[in-house]
Amino acid sequence: MKALIKARPQEGADFTETTTPNIMPNEVLVKVHTASVCGTDLHIYGWDEWAASRMKIPMVFGHECSGEVVEIGSEVREIKVGSHVSVETHILCGKCVQCKTGLKHLCQNVKVVGIDRPGAFAQYLALPAENVWINDSSLPFEIGTVLEPFGNAVYVVNSGEVSGKHVLITGCGPIGMMATQLARAMGALSIYVADIHPYRLALGRKMGATKTINTKTEDLYASIMALTHGQGVDVLLEMSGACEGIAQGFRCLRNGGTAVVFGLPNKPIPFDLANHVILKGAKVLGVFGREIYRTWFQAKELIDSGRVDLHEIVTHQFPLEKFPDAMKLLESGECGKVVLRI
Repeated sequence: MKALIKARPQEGADFTETTTPNIMPNEVLVKVHTASVCGTDLHIYGWDEWAASRMKIPMVFGHECSGEVVEIGSEVREIKVGSHVSVETHILCGKCVQCKTGLKHLCQNVKVVGIDRPGAFAQYLALPAENVWINDSSLPFEIGTVLEPFGNAVYVVNSGEVSGKHVLITGCGPIGMMATQLARAMGALSIYVADIHPYRLALGRKMGATKTINTKTEDLYASIMALTHGQGVDVLLEMSGACEGIAQGFRCLRNGGTAVVFGLPNKPIPFDLANHVILKGAKVLGVFGREIYRTWFQAKELIDSGRVDLHEIVTHQFPLEKFPDAMKLLESGECGKVVLRI
């Protein structure tokens, strides 16, 4: 099969042929139709400090995907050949304390598709049957491929309990855009979105932001204080993973506010714990992945109800072999979600 492989400890990747995976009795084989590119893929493609410390190569990477089941293992009963599916890419051990106490998304021994085992930037993907989410056949594959990151946004916004509150979202990448839609759907009083890319800020306004703030040209703290009568925001949703974005976001949080931190820095960062958390009496929640599978059910209900629409999030599509163009575009920030067609 054709696949995109991270083969060397340097920037870039190889579009080449590799062996089509065989499946175990409890697995299915998915013919991948679409796979979207996310920040994790950029870390791997650029081979930064985080990627070098986390991933063993060579490896097919990519994880957000949608496709069609073309083969099922002998033990699989609930999945049929021909099913249209999205993928939950955190493969769990089922044995650790977290797995046994309702915290599967925090599994101590999690294996991530596209990092710990072959990923989705390929024509075929093998994975456990319990890790596929069956979609209605009418759902476009390019929407199916963004259901996993949409689940991230659902988990983040739910954690912030945003109803009736002033909310600041730092980082208006695709998941930040989704969070903007969700905050609006869940009854936030106002939604302020901060980023450095005009393109993404414009999409943020389409998604329902009350006001967008370009932190390259505007003072975020001064703007937020003016908008909130000097109080700061009730809820910070930190989606950027950028050192400066994190610091500015926490500075804008009111005393007693809640910060939900999702963005992943690519290396350790300095942080003013005393002023940003302790002296503010702030509640800080780290969010990783999705609640398996509670978040998937919530995401489905939100989409089916029409309260969110993911179509405008997908702004660009490329064939898999044009992956350098997709990576360059995502890095530029002049896009929403970038999808590879396979």
